[in-house]
Amino acid sequence: MTAVLPERSAAPAAGCRTTTGDAPAAATTDAACLDACTCDACAAHTPDACTCAACAAGTGAADLLARLATVPGARTAVVAGDRRLTFDELRTEAAAVAARLAALGAGPESVVALGLPRGAGLVTAILGTLTAGAAYLPVDPALPAERRRHLVEDSGADLVVVADATTAPADGTPSVTLAELTAPTGAPAVFAPAPVTADTLAYVIYTSGSTGRPKGVEIGRGAVSLLLRELEQTGAAGGEARRVGWNASPSFDASVQQWVRLCRGDTLVMIDEETRRDPALMAALVDEQALTDLDITPSHADPLLDLLTSGGGPRPLTLLVGGEAISPSLWDRLAAAHRSGLLRAVNVYGPTECTVDATAGWIDEPGEPHIGAVLPGLRMRLLDEHLAPVGPGESGELYLAGPRVGRGYRGRPALTAERFVPDPAGPEGARMYRTGDRCRLLPGGRLAYLGRADGQVKLRGHRIELPEIEAALLRTEGVREAAVVLGEDASGTACLIAHHRGGDAAALRAALTETLPAYMVPSAFVAVERFATTPSGKLDRSALATLVAAREPAVAPAEGALNGPAEELIARVWTQVLGAASIGPDDNFFKLGGHSLLAIKLVSRVRAELSVTLPVKAVYANPRLRDLAARIEELTAAQDA
Repeated sequence: MTAVLPERSAAPAAGCRTTTGDAPAAATTDAACLDACTCDACAAHTPDACTCAACAAGTGAADLLARLATVPGARTAVVAGDRRLTFDELRTEAAAVAARLAALGAGPESVVALGLPRGAGLVTAILGTLTAGAAYLPVDPALPAERRRHLVEDSGADLVVVADATTAPADGTPSVTLAELTAPTGAPAVFAPAPVTADTLAYVIYTSGSTGRPKGVEIGRGAVSLLLRELEQTGAAGGEARRVGWNASPSFDASVQQWVRLCRGDTLVMIDEETRRDPALMAALVDEQALTDLDITPSHADPLLDLLTSGGGPRPLTLLVGGEAISPSLWDRLAAAHRSGLLRAVNVYGPTECTVDATAGWIDEPGEPHIGAVLPGLRMRLLDEHLAPVGPGESGELYLAGPRVGRGYRGRPALTAERFVPDPAGPEGARMYRTGDRCRLLPGGRLAYLGRADGQVKLRGHRIELPEIEAALLRTEGVREAAVVLGEDASGTACLIAHHRGGDAAALRAALTETLPAYMVPSAFVAVERFATTPSGKLDRSALATLVAAREPAVAPAEGALNGPAEELIARVWTQVLGAASIGPDDNFFKLGGHSLLAIKLVSRVRAELSVTLPVKAVYANPRLRDLAARIEELTAAQDA
């Protein structure tokens, strides 16, 4: 076991009304607080319809854990592979985790890092941490070791929860295993969440940083509770006992939108990494698990649409599509599927700093894509360069205000002051978040997303600050200058392209793989002798190539080097997908610039040409051409037999 954490004083609770007078009493999030508001909505356990001060702040009966306490105990809460947890079992496990964390000193304003994979254990750990009044920091075990160490140390985490004692990401931080936290000790623990306020820290999630290092966004408990309430009010989360897929990495803020659905009584179905990568497996899981709701990025929604059928599972399937801009062609496809009754698609947009989702727009008609209107708990400001409001049809930078705006960046007061600015239209002390996103105001308060006003990009649902990748490149031996742009590979798929003066491409790829998440490692590295500059002497980014030209392999294959029809087919498909002029049997798919979306395209081509069901994981397991061809031959032989 670990050393006990330094003692922390609990934040005073506030905001939950008493039933005996008008003066506010201390807010709590235990079951007793459900009686604090006497309106019909709270009595019926539907605080999304209540307008009292406590519920409007996300406390009292509207608090996540207060709502979780009222869900029928026998209902299935979590499905993770072969494991099932009822709500009674989930609450009991969360209470046990909370009691042990509290015994170690965790409480309000403590940060507990969760170095756990997506599964039932992670759900228990999140809810147990919140039940103790503490905040959680997701540290995805799939991240590079250096990245995980940085998150724990930069956040000042008080404790790390790990799957086993050998996987602690930082030596100087006390750690405990999940098994230790959940081990039976006699009588079951009672689910009694610690008192918190709306501003008590709920979680810290790191996003890419423009200064070259990621930054931790702090979100309060009331803001998370209001997220769920507002999704219900807009119809994006509705109905009884829904079955919701957890599809996002725990380090991605979309995961919050997914696990909070437990607190309204929905069943959470964990989606494993292999299924997330493979559209065919995802479509099968949607039907097998009778999913009713799925959050997904546009990049993954596109191939999934081809595989969903009207007779598969519960229809319409609700798709919450977000993380990056939706193309006009995908928008029209989603609208057609919406009208056919196959699905209900809603485009959700929002920065991590404003608690996941800030706007929502139903994709029910073809036409120009839009991100909808602002959610009920936020206020929108669309301002020009002089901070004056713009009119209908005009464009400006989007600012967001309201109780779901985050507390700021952890340990970064200067950056917090730069991005979280005073709200001139709000009450004294109110702030608004400067998103850096440019939008055009449409009729009815809807917004059309126009892109970024800075160096941030979105790729496959991930928010990426290009300067962070550039800083990592410049820390690599031999690199004197570096610039990264968002461009397209030879197949027309969006990708990152790194331009560098000095350094070897293979060494750069290897170095970045050790320090950055996979989605931040460029697909292509372009060596340059010098960078073009503007008349003022600054880097001219408009002169950087944004299209990956056809690549030659390092060593051209000898005549007849490809052996058999399977290798010849794979070489032809790789040439089409990767844009390489020549492919040899020892070439590596990922070293030639392949990534998850290109792997999906590759599998689709193989299925179409050979009628072989090749799983996406086979590409990851066999990245060398000759090995993948051998695997395809095995599958073909088994199919013929």
